Amino acid sequence: MVSGKMNTRYPRDMIGYGRYCPDPRWPGDARVAVQFVINYEEGGENNILHGDTASEAFLSEIVGAQPYPHMRHANMESIYEYGSRSGFWRLQRMFSERQIPVTVFAVAMAISRNQQAVDAMLEADWEIASHGYRWIDYQHMPEEQEREHLETAVEIHTRITGQAPMGFYLGRTSPNTHRITADHGDFAYTADSYADELPYWLMDFSKPQLVVPYTLDVNDMRFATAQGFNSGSQFFQYLQDSFDVLYEEGRKFPKMMSVGLHCRLIGRPGRAAALAKFLDYVLSKDKVWLARRIDIAEHWTTHFPPTAPEQA
Repeated sequence: MVSGKMNTRYPRDMIGYGRYCPDPRWPGDARVAVQFVINYEEGGENNILHGDTASEAFLSEIVGAQPYPHMRHANMESIYEYGSRSGFWRLQRMFSERQIPVTVFAVAMAISRNQQAVDAMLEADWEIASHGYRWIDYQHMPEEQEREHLETAVEIHTRITGQAPMGFYLGRTSPNTHRITADHGDFAYTADSYADELPYWLMDFSKPQLVVPYTLDVNDMRFATAQGFNSGSQFFQYLQDSFDVLYEEGRKFPKMMSVGLHCRLIGRPGRAAALAKFLDYVLSKDKVWLARRIDIAEHWTTHFPPTAPEQA
């Protein structure tokens, strides 16, 4: 038996919207809001050139790679370079030709190394959200250092793109990330959650924080992980099935569908073909809202502010 007063407040929300989801009232009476994210990370990953203690080992063609302590990893570096040199431009053409809006999760150190790519994002009117200062794991980073990284990310992002980021997604988070993001105070939303298919408010920090959830399943990262996709056809089928279920459910309960992409992964020709097929499939449907994440955040803030009954 444990003595003393028990804290009965469980610090996780296991209920969410429950049985009756709010009607998001998407524009055009859409059944589903579809949102594409391109993660731009190349040039901000682990590398001793960046002051890190080892090479990158995450999300590459070398599944199961191990970091090389205090050494460069030539093959890993070239895989990441493919993303910025070639993969990005394939995606840029693919989405621009179809006039489909995109949100970029941009690692600040990465975009600082490729102004041409940033210019192309701006020309296409893509949202450029912050993906932090570095594409590294923040789980064990001291809180003060993580705060410094966020401020550095915003400073570089603003200087490179001409405007401060409105959205934030760190990805490889720490237990402090949500609080640090809320304390920053200038983000319209955070995407560091996979907990829902609709936006929701976090009320536990210094100010209300809107969450526009992201995805790890409808995500090309599974080409580079165990129990993942091993062909473009598998990826397309998963994309299509996800969309079809949400589209049918959207007759009564409209939701959002996030699709996560990486230049060095989906940018390869054999995978890009599957993405192109899915883009055309979505464009063939009516009552679909193709949006940037900032558009979804602004819509939600207008219709469901943090004092709304749904969030009580």
